Amino acid sequence: MVHAPRKSRSPLDERQVRERDCSRLLLEINNAIVSHLSLQELLKAISACVRRVIPHDVTGLALYDSDHHQLRLHALDFPRNQSFVEGVLIPLEGTPEGLAITSRQTVLLRNLNLTQFPAQIMKQGKAEGLKSGCTVPLISHGRALGTLSVISLHEAAFTEGDASLLNQIGLQVAIAVENALNFDSARAAERQMMRERDRSQLLLKVNNAVASHLDLDELLKAISACLRNVVAHDFAGLALYEASIRQFRIHALDFAKNQDLIGPGSVFPVGGTPSGLAFVSRQTVTVQRLDLNEFPAEIMRHVAAQGIRSGVCVPLISHGQALGTMDVASFREAAFSPEDAELLTQIGSQVAIAVANALAMRELEALKNKLAEEKLYLEEEIQTDHNFEEVIGGSAALRRVLDQVKTVAATDSTVLIRGETGTGKELIARAIHNLSGRRERTLVKINCAAIPTGLLESELFGHERGAFTGAITQRIGRFELAHRGTLFLDEVGDIPLELQPKLLRVLQEQEFERLGSPRTQRVDVRLVAATNCALEGMVADRQFRSDLYYRLNVFPITIPPLRERPEDIPLLVRFFAQRFARRMRKQIETIPADASAALLGYSWPGNVRELENLVERAVILSQGTALQIPATEMKPAVSDFGPSTFTTV
Repeated sequence: MVHAPRKSRSPLDERQVRERDCSRLLLEINNAIVSHLSLQELLKAISACVRRVIPHDVTGLALYDSDHHQLRLHALDFPRNQSFVEGVLIPLEGTPEGLAITSRQTVLLRNLNLTQFPAQIMKQGKAEGLKSGCTVPLISHGRALGTLSVISLHEAAFTEGDASLLNQIGLQVAIAVENALNFDSARAAERQMMRERDRSQLLLKVNNAVASHLDLDELLKAISACLRNVVAHDFAGLALYEASIRQFRIHALDFAKNQDLIGPGSVFPVGGTPSGLAFVSRQTVTVQRLDLNEFPAEIMRHVAAQGIRSGVCVPLISHGQALGTMDVASFREAAFSPEDAELLTQIGSQVAIAVANALAMRELEALKNKLAEEKLYLEEEIQTDHNFEEVIGGSAALRRVLDQVKTVAATDSTVLIRGETGTGKELIARAIHNLSGRRERTLVKINCAAIPTGLLESELFGHERGAFTGAITQRIGRFELAHRGTLFLDEVGDIPLELQPKLLRVLQEQEFERLGSPRTQRVDVRLVAATNCALEGMVADRQFRSDLYYRLNVFPITIPPLRERPEDIPLLVRFFAQRFARRMRKQIETIPADASAALLGYSWPGNVRELENLVERAVILSQGTALQIPATEMKPAVSDFGPSTFTTV
C-alpha cells in the first residue's frame, strides 16, 4: 500500500495549531492551579506545561515582600542549578522583575544588558549563562503580588507572541498565588488558634489541678505534667520566701532525671539568683543562657554543673504579697520563647492562689489541732462532772444489755437499739461508740423526729449552694461529719418513706450525693439507730421499707423499761440525787423509807428520764439532808402500756 505524500502546512494552519496548543496549555495550567496549593509544586507543574509551547531553561516565581520592599524568590525551576539564588531578595531597582511589578507591564529581555539592569543578582545570572527572558507581573484584584519569569540560556529566545501567552498565563498564576497566600494565612491563623486552644486547655488543666491539690508537691507534679505538653522543660520547682531567715526554701520539685539535684527543704539566697530577681522585681525573668557572672550564687553553680542552661522564673503574687517563685528550666540553651514566658506568667497567677490556699490551710490545720485539744479537754471535763458515759444499774436485765454492747462494740456492724422513750438509748449508743475502734473520732447524732421532713435529707447528706430555695451556702451533712466515726440516728422510724432508699444505699455502698451535686461522696461510717416504734408493724403497713429494716436490724439491742428492772431504781435515785445536789451546792445524805417505797411502787411510764426529772425537783424542794420526794406528782397515770397498778403511800 502506497501512502500519499504529506501536504505542507500553510501559515494559517500553523496559527491554528499554535492557538490550539495555547488553549490546551491554558487549560492544563488551570488544572495545575486547581490541583496545587504549594507554590513550589505549582511552579514546577506550570514550568513543565509551558516548556512544550515556550522552550526555556529557568522558571522563577517572586513575591513582593512588604517588610523589605523587595521581591523574594519563592519558587525556582532551574534543573541545571536548582540552588541558584532561591529564597533571595530581588531589588525593585535594576532588575526586570522590579520593572515588571512597578510598571505592571510585561518585560521582554532579548539580551541581558547589565547597563540597563545592573543589580547584583543580574550579574550572578549572567555568570550562570542566562542570556534572555520574559517577566510578567502577577496582578489579582488590582493588587500586584509578584512576578513570573521564564529565562533562557540563548539570546532572543522569546517572541512577542510568547510574551502575550505568558501574560495570559500570569493572569491565571496570579489567582493561584492569591489563593495560596490566603491558604497560608488561613493555615497560620489555624496554627495560632490551635496554640491558643492548647494554651486555654492547659490553663484549664492547671486550674483543675489548683482546685484538686492542696499539697504543694502533688500540685507541682500535676502542673508540670500538664505543662510538658505545651512548654518542654526538664525541671520545675516552687521556692517560697521565709521572712524569718530572709531566704528561699524549696517546697516542691519535679526533676525527672535527677530528683536529688536540690533537696526539698533546702534554702538559697535571694541575691545572685534569677528567682531572687523575679521576686524582688515582681517580673518574670527569662534566662536564655545561664551566666554565672550575672547570677553568682552557689546554688546557680550547682545547677549549672548538673546541666541546666536556661530557664524562666515567675514571681508568685497573691493579694499584693510576693510569696515566692515558680521556676522551670531546661538542659538546652534558649529553650523558652517570649510566648512561653507569657504563658508561664499566667500559670504563675493560678499557682500563687494555690500556694496561698495551701499556706492558709496549714494555718487552719494548726488551729484545728489546737481546737481539737481544747475539745478533748472540755469533753473530759464534761464526762467527769456529769458522768454521761456511765450507765447506772446492776439488774440482770441491764447486765444482759451491757454484755450485748461489749460484744458488738468491737465490730463495725449496724446496731438497732429498741426501747421505750426515756430508757437511755443514747447512753447505750455512746457506750457502743466509746468501746469501739472509732472512739477517737466523732459520734454524730441526729433526732429524725425533730427535723422537718423537707430538711431531713439536707441534714443527713448535705447540699450544694443553690440546690433549693434558701440554700445560700454549701452544707456538709451528718454522714460526712461522721466520716470514720459513728452516726447515731435516733427515732429512725420517723424517716420519710421517700428518703429511705437513699439511706439504704449509703448503708450498703457507703456513698451518696449531696443535694444539687452530681459528685459521689464516699464515707466510712458506723451506724447506730434507735427507735421506740414497732418497726415490724410499720413494715407490714408499708410505712417502712422491709429492706431498710433488715439492714438496720443486723444486731438488735432491746433496753428494758424501768418497771422491769426495779432493783436499779435505788441506784439511779442516789446517782441523780448526788449529781443535782453537787450542782445546787446542797447536801443530800438520806432517802426516807417511805420515799423509796413510793419510787419502787410507781410504774414510771417515762422511764429513767422521768425518774431523773423527778429527783431533780426533789433536790430543789429538799431543805435538809433528807431527799423530799414530791409524792403528789406520782399519781397513777394511763401510759402507753395501760393504767398503772401501783399507788403511792
